[in-house]
Amino acid sequence: MGSESSYDELASLTARLVEIDSINPDLIPGGAGEGEIAAFVAEWLRAAGLEVDLYEAAPGRPNVVGVARGSGGGGSLLLNAHMDTVGVAGMESPFAPAVREGRLHGRGAGDMKGSLAASMLVGAAAAREGFRGDVIVAAVADEEVGSVGTEALVRRTKAGAAIVTEPTEEIVAIAHKGFVAFEVETAGFAAHGSRPDLGIDAIAAMGPMLSGIAELDARLRSGDGHPLLGTGSLHASVIEGGQEYSSYPASCRLLGERRTIPGESLEHVRIELEALAAGTGAIVQLPFNRGPFETSADDAVVAALHRHLGHTEVGGVPFWADSALMAEAGIPTVVFGPMVGGLHGVDEWVDLASLERCYDAYLAVARELCA
Repeated sequence: MGSESSYDELASLTARLVEIDSINPDLIPGGAGEGEIAAFVAEWLRAAGLEVDLYEAAPGRPNVVGVARGSGGGGSLLLNAHMDTVGVAGMESPFAPAVREGRLHGRGAGDMKGSLAASMLVGAAAAREGFRGDVIVAAVADEEVGSVGTEALVRRTKAGAAIVTEPTEEIVAIAHKGFVAFEVETAGFAAHGSRPDLGIDAIAAMGPMLSGIAELDARLRSGDGHPLLGTGSLHASVIEGGQEYSSYPASCRLLGERRTIPGESLEHVRIELEALAAGTGAIVQLPFNRGPFETSADDAVVAALHRHLGHTEVGGVPFWADSALMAEAGIPTVVFGPMVGGLHGVDEWVDLASLERCYDAYLAVARELCA
């Protein structure tokens, strides 16, 4: 178990990270990005005795990788946490952390600066204790949008196992959903509203697609699904078209998302959506996707977590995480993190007692796999 002083440091380090504005600029134009927080994390890890690599995953989007280098002969463990946050609309004091009733509040506290602080402190403990294997602390950019940080990380960094420290309510998560973003366009012909003989309504032409999306979603959600994740799903997100009430719209554009479970591929989704569009004149594009994640409950990193926690329960989480990219790169990966609330909302928080338990778990796994 961690000491009282390590728990105090965990809370104070989380608060310091929350104080740093790291809003993702690809999500919120003008957002501060990860520059300031990356510099802080790099300096902190360097002072704690880790070898530090600070590099750009993309222009202006830095990653920090700190390694508590082992003496040789042990396994390696990577702890992954992202530095970027969503925006702060509606928040009164987003960067003024406050502790109330055992919870630390502030933007990023739960998603996921508390987990980042815990990972940093585990790296510092590994450097002090002198493990045989490497403990790698990866503070990555851009998870909230394109995950360019973890894409760059897995090209440069290898590890025998990884914990993505996203908040899971202390569930040992061995699966999560993926997603496919889609765009649908229908064409009409602009004309004055008094000339139905000339005008073609592109918005009305989107109607069959919208009905088809609702019907397909109902079919998906009535199926058996995945034992840990349930079923896939489908929804429309944004629709736009037309110019004023008295004109026929020349075009209509629909954005939507298909959430996928293991076994549902990009091609699978393409076939579904093109079947919906058949005969409607709609054009379907799939501009962006991330695959679902699933790992074995028998992986060494999962077993090590279970030994520390004293149970063998596993679960899944509905959101996508960088764990999918790590697993695709051949790194056995599990997702495990603290109890949180208000994510992406106006009152975000992390439960400090839960965060302490996660810190203990990360350190216990590092000692088992690396020491």
